[in-house]
Amino acid sequence: MENNPNNNQASLERNELHNTIWKVANELRGSVDGWDFKQYVLGILFYRYISENMANHHNEYERKLDPNFDYASLSDEEAEIVRKSTIEEKGFFIPPSALFCNVLKNAPNNEDLNVTLQNIFNEIEKSSLGTPSEENVKGLFADLDVNSNKLGSSHKNRVEKLTKILEAIGNMQLGDYLKSGIDVFGDAYEYLMAMYASNAGKSGGEFFTPQEVSELLAKITLHGQESVNKVYDPCCGSGSLLLQFSKVLGDKNVSKGYFGQEINLTTYNLCRINMFLHDINYSKFHIVHGDTLLDPKHEDDEPFDAIVSNPSKRMSLTA
Repeated sequence: MENNPNNNQASLERNELHNTIWKVANELRGSVDGWDFKQYVLGILFYRYISENMANHHNEYERKLDPNFDYASLSDEEAEIVRKSTIEEKGFFIPPSALFCNVLKNAPNNEDLNVTLQNIFNEIEKSSLGTPSEENVKGLFADLDVNSNKLGSSHKNRVEKLTKILEAIGNMQLGDYLKSGIDVFGDAYEYLMAMYASNAGKSGGEFFTPQEVSELLAKITLHGQESVNKVYDPCCGSGSLLLQFSKVLGDKNVSKGYFGQEINLTTYNLCRINMFLHDINYSKFHIVHGDTLLDPKHEDDEPFDAIVSNPSKRMSLTA
């Protein structure tokens, strides 16, 4: 079989991206255990993604009328006019002042950066209250403790560490890789999760199924089908298995979406973040927290076209 030069180039660039991301993640954590530090790198990467995704959403539309339009440059008052439509479309709302790029710009002079970030995360989650996206947004930042001693023993040290994390994530030239067709943020997130899981040994393997295994399971389950209505994973972990159906078929060919249940709260949050990072709209994923054996949340749903799972080896099968 002849090698495709474009595929080879994309593969080289993906490896370059992975090496850069892991190098940054290791430099940032310092003496903190990588497994404990993962929430900060993954969480801030997610914050950058949803900021850019939302700003690009508005810029793409408005620049048809005004080529110089820039959502990030608006005042919060000017942006309020699109709050409702943005929440309907994206599931949440971020005012211009709270976008990653603007917080990063002001970070070196912000002595209360941890307070600023906590308020922003709270407001992002609050923006979905009472809307159809509430259950998919609520608690997304719960594991990102900006006041933890893991960041430093003093307020000043914690702010310095958060500034370094923001700068490191902000300096990643992720836009350069879009030209190769790489799903940059989703790919970076899954790579980081795989590396953290690998370095953590058994405990890490409980929440992440390697991409190659996920792809094989998805293809076996599909058995040649080119589209499905619904896919389900009763022990969904970080969602890597469910997302393979989007990668193999294309999101539009999973018409009614992705359903899953996860017993571990932190992993449940990682799964929902993973869905957003792969540009799965909040209306198409239905991930719930709980014990599938004792309290299955999807038993009353209509039948699923595909069911896949890679449950934890330590999971008890006795009630």
